[in-house]
Amino acid sequence: QVQLAESGGGLVQAGASLRLSCTASGRTFETYRMAWFRQPPGKEREFVAAISQTGIITSYGDSVKGRFTISRDSTKNAVYLQMSGLKPDDTAVYYCAADSSAFNILDVVNTNNYASWGQGTRVLVSS
Repeated sequence: QVQLAESGGGLVQAGASLRLSCTASGRTFETYRMAWFRQPPGKEREFVAAISQTGIITSYGDSVKGRFTISRDSTKNAVYLQMSGLKPDDTAVYYCAADSSAFNILDVVNTNNYASWGQGTRVLVSS
């Protein structure tokens, strides 16, 4: 498994932008598909975005399409989530996840399909 650490969360106003970062330990970062999930207060964890091992394929949850962008930098063992047009409904703890399985558009949305998780970073969007 890989160790993950998120950063970049904070308090912002609606309409603002924020970039979350997730750094991974180990030397095999390029073998992991990466994803971001979020857990709003009092709700279940939900899929936000995923990116394939090569970075070529991405997938997004319906609520963030067109506003969020996932990317990765294998030279830094990092995956990013660029968030723009933030809304109060985006308030949540954001988690980074990794798994060595092949990227499958149906599998990446399920929390059960990730072996490694970070501790989360909190994002609060005020109206």
